[in-house]
Amino acid sequence: MSLPQIAYSGMKDWPGLRDRLAGRRNPGASVESTVREILARVRQRGDAALAEYTRRFDCPDFTAAKLRVPKAALAKALKAIPAADVAILTEAIANVRRFHERQRENSWLTTTPDGAVLGQMVLPVDRVGLYVPGGQGGETPLVSSLIMNAVPAQVAGVREIAVVSPPRRDGTLNPYILATASLLGIEEIHLCGSAWSVAALAYGTKTIRACDVIAGPGNIFVATAKALLVGQVGIDMIAGPSEIAILADASAEPAWLAADLLSQAEHDPLAACVLATWDKKLAAAVQKELAAQLKRLPRGEIAAKSLADWGALALTPDQDAALDLVNRMAPEHLELAVADPWAMLPFVRHAGAVFLGCHCPEPVGDYFAGPNHVLPTLGTARFSSALSVQTFCKKTSVIAAPPSYVAEHGAKIARLARLEGLEAHARSVECRIPQKRKK
Repeated sequence: MSLPQIAYSGMKDWPGLRDRLAGRRNPGASVESTVREILARVRQRGDAALAEYTRRFDCPDFTAAKLRVPKAALAKALKAIPAADVAILTEAIANVRRFHERQRENSWLTTTPDGAVLGQMVLPVDRVGLYVPGGQGGETPLVSSLIMNAVPAQVAGVREIAVVSPPRRDGTLNPYILATASLLGIEEIHLCGSAWSVAALAYGTKTIRACDVIAGPGNIFVATAKALLVGQVGIDMIAGPSEIAILADASAEPAWLAADLLSQAEHDPLAACVLATWDKKLAAAVQKELAAQLKRLPRGEIAAKSLADWGALALTPDQDAALDLVNRMAPEHLELAVADPWAMLPFVRHAGAVFLGCHCPEPVGDYFAGPNHVLPTLGTARFSSALSVQTFCKKTSVIAAPPSYVAEHGAKIARLARLEGLEAHARSVECRIPQKRKK
């Protein structure tokens, strides 16, 4: 197969690609109505509803008594997986932790010349719920998702972290998820998935206590549940299907570019993969490589559908037009596969994460380097950011005003209150002004 090819010279060509990619957004009314019903049932019936849904979709003989994973299972899992894998997971966790420790914000106080003390307290939320997809039948555990969500919560100082993940058909959880939790020092893990687990984290049940923030990727049912709960509980982000944009010049290796496009295309039939280049020879070579590599890819059918439906090879007249395209797309992942990526970086305005140079493919960030791989999708990188320590913190303003402050500014504050028609606000201040009190 070949990647659908388009010509892109600037803003006038954007609406066509924008409207095409927009087709990945709408899950349909049937998903939302189903999820609303799930949320209502879990809120009303708690653990019983969790057990019913889990029996229907994951484990036929599941009961509510099996929701909580025993602590002993975590240590057992850690011993069961190869020591070499434990070492890799340990190193990845350390890299992610080191990066996120740089994101910590401090509380602060400042004084003003008129005697007020103003400031901000930065505090972690008390309890966080993390959703970890089980993968295909529980056999492709998304351990990187657990690491990327848990570490910033821990760095933020969250005291309680609860993990939910769907059980395999035999009622167990993949040992790699349990082992990774053990390495992270997380002990509370529950066997439930999809929208019903998100409902449990939001509302609480007898076994799973309610959380302040829910984070973690999932399928359309998980994403829809999170979207419906916005305002009732903190949500990390409403993530859509994965996407990558690659900006490449003649210095790029066609086989590597094809491999990078396929690394996203294999995720999901809705994944979007866009290559922007002004080099026609490179474009033709990448097309040949895609066809050849697809034949050897285990998830080739998924990748082929993704490329055909949502992929694009954009031929541009020059580098400026290619930059215009990727900035308008605001992709989740952006690779700068060019001879001098650092010179191009200042012109990147919108992207969830940027990967510089031909030797830094997107999986480097997905698994190991340290920056978070939970990133804004569907163009939301125009206004939102990667999951971070701040996702699990809240900020409280601090205001202290001595008598002299109200004496000096009280009349002005009262005037502003009366402009808004709030007489009680004005009187609340005026009763503290010395000359007003005497009257």
